[in-house]
Order: sequence, then structure tokens, then C-alpha cells
Amino acid sequence: MTLSHDTAGTGDAVVLLHSSVCDRRMWDPQWQDLIDAGYQVVRCDFRGHGESPVAQQPGNDAVDVRELLDQLGIEKAAVVGSSYGGRVALEFAARWPERLSALILLSAGSPFHPSTDELDAFDEQEESLVDADDLHGAVELNVRTWLGPDADEDTREQVRSMQRHAYEVQLAAEEEFDPVEAEFELSSVSARTLIVTGEHDMKYFTDVARDLADQITGARLVHLPWGGHLPSLERPQEVSSLLVGFLRG
Repeated sequence: MTLSHDTAGTGDAVVLLHSSVCDRRMWDPQWQDLIDAGYQVVRCDFRGHGESPVAQQPGNDAVDVRELLDQLGIEKAAVVGSSYGGRVALEFAARWPERLSALILLSAGSPFHPSTDELDAFDEQEESLVDADDLHGAVELNVRTWLGPDADEDTREQVRSMQRHAYEVQLAAEEEFDPVEAEFELSSVSARTLIVTGEHDMKYFTDVARDLADQITGARLVHLPWGGHLPSLERPQEVSSLLVGFLRG
């Protein structure tokens, strides 16, 4: 399937992959900053998010991203992923290393790290609220959990809107398919890599960041003392500057 997407600007390509709590609109604060910095910017909605429909058959998000870049004629790009989007970016970087010029992971998940009691408790509470048809409660749980203290009310409302829409799209589907998992090795990642973690995020994600920084050759780790799980929404200008600075080397 072709993911719903936007592309604008000229220059080297930068692909933005969103958190599962959000959709491609989460990159609104960085969109123009990256275009103004001289990049061709691409952002897409994963299946069942934003304007991309729920999958009609089993699929893999990293493959979807690769196929989108093929359709756009982009042979090589820097890939930026937030949370679940970071997990997809990591897989992309390991499976098709020749397609990446740089890799930036913001509070990324990883298939190489087992879940924790804290993360499991969140998942159980969210599932309970959704099963009880309390989507308002589930949305508020996500906003409380994933946005750090520096996020303003407009940002919180934006995340509410994106998460509510994702629930509605996914719950309306006749059948929901789990993503197809692919095996890959971290040792295959060869792109210049920036890994970002936040002081106010779950320990699972800060541990993942440190472990990935240790395992990916030459990776740079940045710890944000003010950051929650979605720093690009919490202090947009600081993150834009961080992204552009790293992309420019």
C-alpha cells in the first residue's frame, strides 16, 4: 500500500516517522525548519494512523517506508523516528543500510529489549480503558504518560486529537493485523546515528537509548534533562536545531 504522505523542499532527503500515539502531523513544528535548512522533507502516516487506512493484510511498516521512498525516487535519505517510528527507523537502517545517510532516534523502542513492569502496566491500563469503550480515558492516559512537563496545552490538545483519531480508525476496522516482524542485526546499522533520550521518559526508553548507543558503532547519545517521551513536541525549536545540527555534521 502507498502510505499517505507529504513531501516538500529540495536538497538531501529527510524522512520523518511518527510515534504510534500520533500521526505525521506531530512533525508540524519541524516541517518548515527542515525545509528552510535546505532539505527535501518527507513525512508519512503508518497504517491505521492519520490518513493511511488500516492494513487489509499483514504488512511491515519498514517495508512500507522503503516502498514509499522507491515511489518517490529517493535512493538515500536521513531517517528520523520518534518512539515507535524510531523502532521502524532502526529496522530500516539495519535491513537496508545503503539507503540511509543518517539515523536519528528520538525515544525509540527496540525489539531487542524486553518490556518492563512499568510499560506492561501502561499497556494493561490502556487496553482496559479501550475495552470499556472509554476512549476519553485512554486518550488522557496517553497524554499524561507520553508528554513531558514542558508540553503546553496546545500540544496536549494536538496529541489528544491524533490519538483519538487513531483509536477511531483502528477500532472501526473489520479485522486488525499485527505487523509482520522481521529479523535484523544492530551490527548492520552503518549510518551516522544520533540517539536522543529524555529525563522524564519511562526508564525502558532511557535504557534502550543507552544500550543502542553502546551497540551502534559511533552513535552519539544526547540526554535531555527537560525531555519527556515526545521532545520534538515539547520543545520544538530546540529539537529542530538539534536535528539540523546533526544532519549538517
